[in-house]
Amino acid sequence: MAIVDDRATGDNQASFRVHHRFADTGVGAVAQGDRMTMLTRAEIGALGERLAADHLTGLGLRILARNWRCRYGELDVIAVDAATDTVVFVEVKTRTGDGFGGLAQAVTAQKARRLRRLAAIWLAGQKQSWAAVRIDVIGVRIGRRRTPEISHLRGVG
Repeated sequence: MAIVDDRATGDNQASFRVHHRFADTGVGAVAQGDRMTMLTRAEIGALGERLAADHLTGLGLRILARNWRCRYGELDVIAVDAATDTVVFVEVKTRTGDGFGGLAQAVTAQKARRLRRLAAIWLAGQKQSWAAVRIDVIGVRIGRRRTPEISHLRGVG
């Protein structure tokens, strides 16, 4: 695993990218008997969210919720870092190619505002409080290599 200073958020908040490879996860075309089956967009997204959740737990975070929804939208993953008493809202972007730009372009200012609004709604419904709140983006790249690649930007919004 390599950690690279990224500072791609544009707001001078500390962020970095973590590259991690999962050796035992096949993606894209899946063998079923003697034929290959392609994953649907929904299956690719679900796989990306599962890999992102696994990545977070590997970093020592505890997953509180996945795919939390309200009338204003959805939060992909909500996790807590007990070491720093921080609740982390994670937007997961799963890509199979470069057609939609990189991870830094995936969360626009408008998307960051929406994530902050959703996080505030979720927090308002909780009985517990945390010392800090953070919004991260995890990019999962599948199909380019045999194993998925994870990029993790911290503190994007």
